[in-house]
Amino acid sequence: MLTNRELFFKHVGQTSDTPPAIEVERAEGSYIYDSSGKQYLDLIAGVSVGNVGHRHPKVLQEIKNQIDKYLHVMVYGEYIQTPQVRYAEKLCSFLSEKFNAVFFVNSGSEAVEAAMKLAKRFTGRTEIIAFKNAYHGSTHGAASLMSSALYTHSYRPLVPGVKFLEFNNIEQLKNITCKTAAVFFEFVQSEAGYIPAEQKFAEQLRKRCSETGTLLIADEVQTGFGRTGNLFAYQAYCVEPDMLLIAKGMGGGMPIGALVSDKEILDSFTNNPVLGHITTFGGHPVSAAAALASLEVLIDENITENVSRKSDLFCKNLLHPNITDINGLGLMLSVGVRNFDTVKRLITYGLDIGFLTDWFLFENTRFRISPPLTISDNEILEGIFLIKKALDMMD
Repeated sequence: MLTNRELFFKHVGQTSDTPPAIEVERAEGSYIYDSSGKQYLDLIAGVSVGNVGHRHPKVLQEIKNQIDKYLHVMVYGEYIQTPQVRYAEKLCSFLSEKFNAVFFVNSGSEAVEAAMKLAKRFTGRTEIIAFKNAYHGSTHGAASLMSSALYTHSYRPLVPGVKFLEFNNIEQLKNITCKTAAVFFEFVQSEAGYIPAEQKFAEQLRKRCSETGTLLIADEVQTGFGRTGNLFAYQAYCVEPDMLLIAKGMGGGMPIGALVSDKEILDSFTNNPVLGHITTFGGHPVSAAAALASLEVLIDENITENVSRKSDLFCKNLLHPNITDINGLGLMLSVGVRNFDTVKRLITYGLDIGFLTDWFLFENTRFRISPPLTISDNEILEGIFLIKKALDMMD
């Protein structure tokens, strides 16, 4: 009889030829446990998904409550479903007036795909601008916003009409014109090694988009829901985009995403043509219930307010001869080391001694620290100890 591991490699589609292949038995708080009972301190939270930790009791309770009522009943947008309505109302109450409506989807990539369509429909323009080394997802449209040919050359031709500018280069903002439908922008470039936008750059980007009638679309899929120390990263910059794209940390561990904008913009999907974006499982009621519970946990437990302090605890104590620097924002930390071999070995040694970290798509000399925002001070110190131990194993 084949083992789970053997069946995994035989029957489950793979994304790489060397997956960590931890056989997950359960997860709780800041830890994942494998089938042998081994404990791993999770320093990546499913890549900024588990912001309120694994299996938060309130999230679990709301999932159970919703399961007792109904699951999928109809494609998104046709029926009134209480979890969606309550979530949209709650989220918008924490945002400025221009963010007054939510269009639910399934994931960050779908949010990007829908936003690309919506920007063209609303503005009547076709050109889209993104930034070099940005990451907006791997579906065909979202991948078209990726400048790296390494990850896209096998899937060409991509969506036409996309231009790339250099991140944090104010001079290049002149390339945004009255032909540009939208600019897709990360306040912290996630896969480039957690590079924050410079304040002046963000301000000038907003100004240029306003001058040209271009939609500024903020991809807050990784930065959202407290990850940077604010509920959303744009709030720290005091620079308001025209649309927020959210997912990952939104669902408390359940799959869900959304576009958040002014209802006038989102209502462009209702006509010319009708059903401008159809999504069968978008805003699934169980996921929406989990998302509402997760948002309430973030607010009621003041989790976001402690992010900066926890970030400082990492930065002040994670000192080692093999570490060159640490950058990022909040609990999106990028740790520099000597080379990619060091990153690979650190990830491997981490699996051996009981912690999880990961690499970046577009920066191969850094590893990420993006733990659950609920991580305790003692767990942070444990993580620092384990990282140092793994780095010591390389000497």
